[in-house]
Amino acid sequence: MKGKIALEEHFAIQETLGDSERFFVPDVWRTKRSQLLDITGERLRRMDETGIEYSIISLNAPAIQAIADPKKAVEVAKIANDTLAELIAKHPDRFGAFAALPLQDPEAATKELNRCVTELGFAGALVNGFSNLNNDETAKYYDAEEYLDFWAEVAKLDVPFYLHPRNPLLSQQLGIKDHPWLMGPAWSFSVETGVHALRLIGSGHLGELIQNNIWRTSHWASANGRNPLGVKAEKPFIDYFRKNFYLTTSGNFRTIAMKNAIDEIGSDRVLFSSDYPFEDMEEATHWFDHAEIGENDREKIGRHNAHKLFKLSI
Repeated sequence: MKGKIALEEHFAIQETLGDSERFFVPDVWRTKRSQLLDITGERLRRMDETGIEYSIISLNAPAIQAIADPKKAVEVAKIANDTLAELIAKHPDRFGAFAALPLQDPEAATKELNRCVTELGFAGALVNGFSNLNNDETAKYYDAEEYLDFWAEVAKLDVPFYLHPRNPLLSQQLGIKDHPWLMGPAWSFSVETGVHALRLIGSGHLGELIQNNIWRTSHWASANGRNPLGVKAEKPFIDYFRKNFYLTTSGNFRTIAMKNAIDEIGSDRVLFSSDYPFEDMEEATHWFDHAEIGENDREKIGRHNAHKLFKLSI
């Protein structure tokens, strides 16, 4: 399929580049390092070869969210956003951008989101899970009341907020201690992000593992469920999930999983992504182009849903 739109595609700046090094052995890292710093060279060539017409670029992980000093987080986020704006301006017909946000400081994050959307023309924000504040063992989740004004700004700007995974705090990794293979995309990303998403739903404001368990969670934990235990949401969780969330294929190139997402929330809320350069564009696109789904769903997931969600003019 030609004309695909991908929206979890990453880059890095020097200040955040080291955050990705831990995921690769040295020989592989040399290649990934180059790919993270590149926007208009190899990346663009591979997009042409795989039928990806447009990519929305975001900062690598955990990046801003792992900077415990709020002032530094604000500074690095601005550097990252300004750098990305300059890079995508060279090919505005091929690239868009997600803002990196210093949510250690909700007021600063709100202002930066507004600047990125209204002045830099960004498509929304991508945030790498919870934010550390003052130390590596303090996590700020975005269902807290101090983020109400931030969510109001997201709603006013009418842009998507992409909740991207990160590993849980060290103090919460006891269950996978001495099993490093369970870290990151293999398992812990999904669990951490699923919990965060459920917190957002349960807080009444409004991925990953959540789609596979949403019915049971809704059945038990919703306000009208068997055991709500202080849930503020007025409707069943599953209703909020189907109305407010989108899911992407990023890093999960399995047709059964995609069909499950289609069945759970509908093909209008599933989006194609490759997670480049952490995954290969070629593997992602070959799988998607040949997945056993209807051509109407393929067109929606591969292009039309993103076109509508991000109000693209391409």
